[in-house]
Amino acid sequence: MPPGLYIPGWLAVVSCANMWTLRQHVALTIIAVAVITSACDRIAAIPDDAPSLLLALAVLDTQDGAPRPLPARLGILTQTADGWHHRFIEDSDSNVFHKALSYGTGDEITGVLTLGGTEAVVKLWGPDVSIQRLWEADFGGPFSRMRDAEVGDIYGDGNASIAVATHDQGVVAVIRPSGVEGFTVHELDREPDTVVHEIELGDLDGDGVVEIYATPTAPNQVDGTAQPGKVVRYVPGEDEGRVLVADLGLRHAKEILVDDLDGDGRDELYVSVEAVSGGKVEIRRYLTETDPSAGEVVATLDDQLCRFLTVGDVDGDGTKEMVAATMRSGLWLLRPGAGKWSTELIDDDSSGFEHASILLDLDGDGRAELYVASDDQHQVRRYMYDGTGWGRDVIWEYDDGLARFTWNITLAPAGVLPAGS
Repeated sequence: MPPGLYIPGWLAVVSCANMWTLRQHVALTIIAVAVITSACDRIAAIPDDAPSLLLALAVLDTQDGAPRPLPARLGILTQTADGWHHRFIEDSDSNVFHKALSYGTGDEITGVLTLGGTEAVVKLWGPDVSIQRLWEADFGGPFSRMRDAEVGDIYGDGNASIAVATHDQGVVAVIRPSGVEGFTVHELDREPDTVVHEIELGDLDGDGVVEIYATPTAPNQVDGTAQPGKVVRYVPGEDEGRVLVADLGLRHAKEILVDDLDGDGRDELYVSVEAVSGGKVEIRRYLTETDPSAGEVVATLDDQLCRFLTVGDVDGDGTKEMVAATMRSGLWLLRPGAGKWSTELIDDDSSGFEHASILLDLDGDGRAELYVASDDQHQVRRYMYDGTGWGRDVIWEYDDGLARFTWNITLAPAGVLPAGS
């Protein structure tokens, strides 16, 4: 067992605040009570501003030789002076969290959003154990899942709205704050027999109005056959509906990224185009004036899938790099440049179906570290670039024998995290 805090699954619904009720009504031994009390004390001792990684998970065990999904799980890794502490919360309403992210307005983070699947529900978890259902739906197809979301000032009103994509019936919607702690759902689009995998917010034309980008496709195929795909845009702040910005032909994308890597003050759209059987992944770039059929290929990667792109300054030179996390071939550093970008293999011994990753400068040295859910290796890792090469350490290792799909990693301060665990 790695150092730090671990609370067993049978305590997953018990919060530190419920210690008195627990001792009164459950026949625990004195040793068990002491262990739980110690765990709660350690959670309470973590500073509110301690950085925490949130891992949105689907967790499975094996029953009668077949995988069985467990309740949706949110893993929490918090960095403190004495190492990384681990805990998790579970939600029996769903069997997967496809996304978790901080929520708040401006610099004030007030809670954590989770996107659940089957049942499809967006919840806001407060540090006081409160849970608010912002949106729940049955979309009428074979399954219902909230798949991805991003938070931003979408309407230019100073409020933090939430753009959401769903798995089933191609729904793209915005959850908008209204009144005191109230929210309304504005559905932007719906398309039968369609799944939307990814949402990104940005401003490609530089006019200061937030644009929503989404990746609708036909339901997933996993046998390598051709599957048409596209990227579309919505601009709710200007009442603009669906506009095609990337036509991928008989290929599709489940990962896009919007960021300003060339430093001109305007975002670019990057699309990870998955390989048809025998091909390679392409990273394509689109500007606001790019023809939808003419995206520029800036990099190719020898893999079938690449479902995570993340950007940051890994060497402290003031310019951003991109890391692409492929399914099998590993982690790749992409350095922007004229024409094709340079590619460098960071580690070929890290893999996963999603291979969730994020670049963050948590140690404040001006160089972003790479945090990765290496699901096939049952580890969460940190990679650091020293100017000549990459160092790797394991910040958490799972030893419970369960299978996991980590759907995303994001950052949140410890003070806003749900207390129940």
